[in-house]
Amino acid sequence: MTLAFKQIKIKFFSLIPLFLLFFISLNGNSIIDFKFFSINVHYIIIYYWVLKRPQTLGYGFIFLSGIITDVVFGLPIGASALTLLVIATVAAYVSTVTVRTSLLSDWLSFIPALLIANFIYFVTLYFSNYSIDYFYLFTNSIFTFIFYPILWAIFGMLLNFIKSESHA
Repeated sequence: MTLAFKQIKIKFFSLIPLFLLFFISLNGNSIIDFKFFSINVHYIIIYYWVLKRPQTLGYGFIFLSGIITDVVFGLPIGASALTLLVIATVAAYVSTVTVRTSLLSDWLSFIPALLIANFIYFVTLYFSNYSIDYFYLFTNSIFTFIFYPILWAIFGMLLNFIKSESHA
């Protein structure tokens, strides 16, 4: 009985990133807006979990999350899905190439992911004749990059908890 409860608890904690991904998509708060800046948590969640534990978030779930985000925000269908898949692709490439991961290497490799994803997002919205706030997109990218280490630490604690529970 205790073994089954422990396995259920481990499975629940390992599904938290997936629940968080869809909660953010369905809630319409993939971007945390403060008075002067905003943070795109969607990008950070996908980048971290595909980099550290790719089996947690599948590409189908990431695509579905992007489609849901497009519907909730009223964006052209596929714009967010494409950018989220680009973030996941860069993270998968970095995890393949990187021998030893650290906060600094993850954080610096997040820069190309943000640049490529924002370029794809910009091009998609531009050719869809959707109005783009360039300054908002720029500040969002900067503060998403700045707040990556904070969420990296929080997700790291969750990942360590999942690992310790599965080995205990």
